[in-house]
Amino acid sequence: MSITEEKKKPYLLELLGLDINPVVGGRRIKVLVSKLGLDGHDRGAKVVARALKDAGFDVVYLGVHQTPESVVNTAIEEDVDIIGVSILSGSHIELAQDLMKLLKEKGIDYIPVFMGGIIPPQDIPILKKIGVKEVFGPGTPLKTIIQKVYEMAVKKRELEKQLRR
Repeated sequence: MSITEEKKKPYLLELLGLDINPVVGGRRIKVLVSKLGLDGHDRGAKVVARALKDAGFDVVYLGVHQTPESVVNTAIEEDVDIIGVSILSGSHIELAQDLMKLLKEKGIDYIPVFMGGIIPPQDIPILKKIGVKEVFGPGTPLKTIIQKVYEMAVKKRELEKQLRR
């Protein structure tokens, strides 16, 4: 049975009552999840990565101590639809700037980026101005994260179609 013929909804989508299909245009939405910088606390990133996987998304988890360069290179190699970054170290603005600059240099700044971690509320507008699409703080329901990731990935796929024309 092919991916597009799958009948059974991933159990987490059923459990959360989400009416989404992580297979879009015959391909599963692929999410890259990573920890940027020196911060080694990855529990939240692992929880989000696992929830996305259990919701039927393809997930590439890079782990801790990644650089913006490693994230961008992996995004290209893996042909991801969306990038998720967790930061708890306080260097979220600088790392987001570096990441967004590299995405632009490589011509893939149409790939949406979301962030999570301990991010002061006053920094969220700055991150969004830099180009981060969503910021999820501690306690954000997994249902919200999954829904928003899905919506951003679908918009990215639609943009890709337009760019190919």
